[in-house]
Amino acid sequence: MVVAGAALVVFGALFWALARTTNFGRLPGDLSFSGENVSIYIPIASMLIASIVLTIVLNIAVRLLR
Repeated sequence: MVVAGAALVVFGALFWALARTTNFGRLPGDLSFSGENVSIYIPIASMLIASIVLTIVLNIAVRLLR
């Protein structure tokens, strides 16, 4: 569980750094709605890209570890 937690921290830091240095969190497919007291952000395009990249990376890692 410690390794899984550390991996989550590393991935979180990576995505945070990526969002700060690029337009990763502000892609054209990301939706944001603002009202008077409420702000809603739905990162559809960003999470789609993150999912594709993680799927490729994990598939490569699994194939290399066989």
